[in-house]
Formats: sequence, structure tokens, C-alpha cells
Amino acid sequence: MSHKRIPKRKAAFAAGTVVALGAAAILLPNANASQDGSSNDAAAIAPKTLKATDASDLASQLEGLLGDAFAGSYYDSDSRQLVVNVISGENNNVVVQAKKAGAQVREVENSLTELAAGAKTLKEEATIPGTAWAVDPRTNKILVTADSTVTGAKWNTLESTVKSLGSDMATVKRSAGTFKTFVSGGDAIFAGGARCSLGFNVTAGDGSPAFLTAGHCGVAAEQWSDSQDGQPIATVDQATFPGDGDFALVKYDDPATEAPSEVNVGGGQTVAINQAADAEVGLQVFRMGSTTGLADGQVLGLDATVNYPEGTVTGLIQTNVCAEPGDSGGSLFTQDGAAIGLTSGGSGDCTAGGETFFQPVTTALQAVGATLGAGDAAGGAGDQAGGEEAGASGDAGAGAGEEAGAGGDATASPGDEAGAGQEVGGEEAGGDVIGGEEAGNGQDTGDGAGDAAGDAADQSHN
Repeated sequence: MSHKRIPKRKAAFAAGTVVALGAAAILLPNANASQDGSSNDAAAIAPKTLKATDASDLASQLEGLLGDAFAGSYYDSDSRQLVVNVISGENNNVVVQAKKAGAQVREVENSLTELAAGAKTLKEEATIPGTAWAVDPRTNKILVTADSTVTGAKWNTLESTVKSLGSDMATVKRSAGTFKTFVSGGDAIFAGGARCSLGFNVTAGDGSPAFLTAGHCGVAAEQWSDSQDGQPIATVDQATFPGDGDFALVKYDDPATEAPSEVNVGGGQTVAINQAADAEVGLQVFRMGSTTGLADGQVLGLDATVNYPEGTVTGLIQTNVCAEPGDSGGSLFTQDGAAIGLTSGGSGDCTAGGETFFQPVTTALQAVGATLGAGDAAGGAGDQAGGEEAGASGDAGAGAGEEAGAGGDATASPGDEAGAGQEVGGEEAGGDVIGGEEAGNGQDTGDGAGDAAGDAADQSHN
């Protein structure tokens, strides 16, 4: 279990790099960006080819530079360019500034202020369980989604509210499933009948080792174990759900715990997490879950509001990455090792697809006063700075409860270690105490994720 804590007496370190990861879909390439080669004036302000995380950084810079003229942005994964929406009016200077910064510029009608006003109207008039909305910068509109429970008078209220905003401001679509929170994620953690998942290891504000998980897990139980019916290893320090997010900070009970900053993607493979980054619409992301293993997709919307049966949660990331009961709290990250989010909930499954929502990691870290990274009370940065990274756990099976062994275990072949969902989904699946459904199919999908990760590692070493 590579997310979990590793007591110092058994910690194993080995030099390494980010392991290439695989999923059911083709990965976004990290290298081989096209080169223009042109030297004329037009090329000088042509959109830059950017990695996704660099595009997110540029978007943040342009938001500050352009002020009210900034109307959102998204990442075009095909061209690998940042597209920035602007409200230029009579001021063409904002377009020039954005182009000089390296963005592709698109003039749109709706400002962020106008879109925020539309979202406020939806909150006041259509806060109905089973609904969600988020700004989609690709359409410059608010995308409103209603699940299968929104019928009759509820649907009429939602539809009339959306129509009142105008067709150029908001659209509404149906989701076949039901919005609910998902319990579990990358590496399983247990508390009584609940099964959730560790998202990312962090260092708490007081220097102690801790991890982030979903807030609805943090309010469901106070103490968590890394194996079913095992002794508690960590205690909830802070939890938010519902309300302004879905996140919890859980501190390891043993202050000598070392917690590697990495994600177990199955098959004995791990991805080193080196930074926390904001999501960008269009960003290719990966989710690790103890029920469904490794899955990927794209970010569809930001600052999403979701009306769960338990209450309304704001400030989430909307994606088309599939998830199922048993995946809450798990890691949402990029191929190059940026932590993006924590699995919250959604609708659908990994057969039919659906909408899935995630708590932004950057917001959670700020709220709980923690920093991304793992290790001892000093944060463990020195080990990584010296060129070494924490070795992977001796058992990649989620929730197995075994400590990390020698460095050789971290390099075991995919056949030697179970995919992240195998043991939890097969023998230790706990009930979804919040969503009300049993976690299923973890064993088969966990194996698949492990195989995919192993295959990708053979093909690429980015």
C-alpha cells in the first residue's frame, strides 16, 4: 500500500523517477511537442505549446493580468495550448496582452461576473437534490446537470430557472444516474462499516504526518485503519462536508510515521507526486480508486456546485472520469505528478460513464493549513531533494495493511502485486454508508488497472 504510512524502522528508500502510468484510454503525451520553426512576426505571438500544469499556471497569471476582461480559460489537449476567454469591448490591448503571454485568445459575451450571478440565481431558486452546475469556459455558459431523481415539479422548477437565465447563459442536460458520494479511493482506509480512501499524504501545519481524504469520510468516523478490522492508525483532525468543500485532514497517530508522496496505480507501480496544482478545463487527469482501479478523463468544469442528498457542496471540479461506490477520497492527478483533487461523488459507473466531482487539492491544503509532501516532522523534503524518493509499499493491494519492506519490493513485477482495487473489492469490500450502496467489482477492475499501469510502464518512461 504505497499511499499509507511507513514507520521509520521499516522505511526503504531508492532512487527513482515518476513511473509512467496507464489507463483504459490513451495517455496525454508529456514530450515531443511540435515546434513551429517560423521566425516571422506572427510566430512571435503564436500560442505556445504547453504542458497541462504550465497552462494552469499561465491561466492564473492571466487572470490577474487581465482583471475583469478575463472570462475563463481551458486547455486544448489536442493542440496543447491554453485558450483564454476575454471580454475586450473597446480595449483590444487585453487581447494583445494575452497573446503575448502565449495564450490562444477567444472573445466571448459572458463575463465571469455575469456567470457568477447566474449561478447565484440557480442557488437561490433551484437548489434541488440531484442537481449540479459549473461554468464551462468552452461554451462560455453554465452547464446545469440533473440526475434521474429530478422529475415532475422539481424538473419544471429547474428548467424554468435555467430558461430565465437565457439560452446564451446556461444549458441543462440529464444524467442517467443518481448523484451520491462515493466511499473509498486509491488506497483503502477503514472505520467500522465504512470504507474510504486515502487521497494524498501531506504534512500538517504542526509538522506531523497526515493525509487528505474526502470530508464525508471524515464526518462518518473519527478513527481510521489501513486494514479491515485493524487497529486505528490515524485520527480525523478537521473535516468539511457538506458546505464549502468535501475534504478532511487525518493525522497519523504515530508521529514517527513516514508517508511517501506518491500514488499507487496498481501492478506494483507508483507515480511520484511533486506538486499541487489547480485544475484547468480540458486537463487530462487520472483517478485511482480501490473499487475501480485506474481511470482517466478530462476536466469539464470548475467551481461546481453539487446538491447531494446530504446537502450542497460548492467549489468542486467536474469531470467525465468514471467512479463507483468505493472510490471516495481517492487521488485525482496528472501524468507528470501534480495532485489535482480528491474524489467526492457523482453519478453513473465505469461501464456507462457519468459525471464525477472532485475536491480541489489546493483549496483543501489551504483550508487545513497543510502542505503537500510526506516524510518526517520536517516534511521529508531533504530526502527527495537529495535525489531519493520513498520506496513503494511492499504490497500494492489496497487496504492490505502490510508495512513497506526492502527496496526490492518496490520494483516487483506487476504479477507480484495486486492492482489497487483487488483485495478491497474482492474480500474486504465494505458498505457505502453514505451513498447506501455496496462496493462491487473491485477485484476484476483492480487487476485491470494494475495490468494497464504495467503495460504503460513498459512502453514509456516519462
